[in-house]
Amino acid sequence: MHLGNVSFGNFLLDILFIVFFVVWFWMIITVLVDLLRRHDLSGWSKVIWVIFLVVLPYIGVFAYLVTQSGSMARRSAEQAEEAREQLRKVVGFSVADEIEKLDRLKASGSLSETEYKALRAKLV
Repeated sequence: MHLGNVSFGNFLLDILFIVFFVVWFWMIITVLVDLLRRHDLSGWSKVIWVIFLVVLPYIGVFAYLVTQSGSMARRSAEQAEEAREQLRKVVGFSVADEIEKLDRLKASGSLSETEYKALRAKLV
């Protein structure tokens, strides 16, 4: 199918380039967010990384991912856990309250003994 100067192959290639651009942009944002949230790097180290990312973006992003990817995952998990704990404090989550609810569900027959033990083990 060919409409003027645009063919279906050109359209697909354009879509592919757009997807790669979005993924690339997402990677840069992910690296910058991780870099700026780090507490173990000094301000000068962060400045050097940012300069490296601006001057040589492809090499900078790939170098950061190769050298820091393991700690990025750990920091991300820690931040998610902190957010979860803050949400629990705001909402009023209490392990004792949850155990009491489980006891009521078990007493009413909604939970079997094995379900009760499994859910209680998760809480404790």
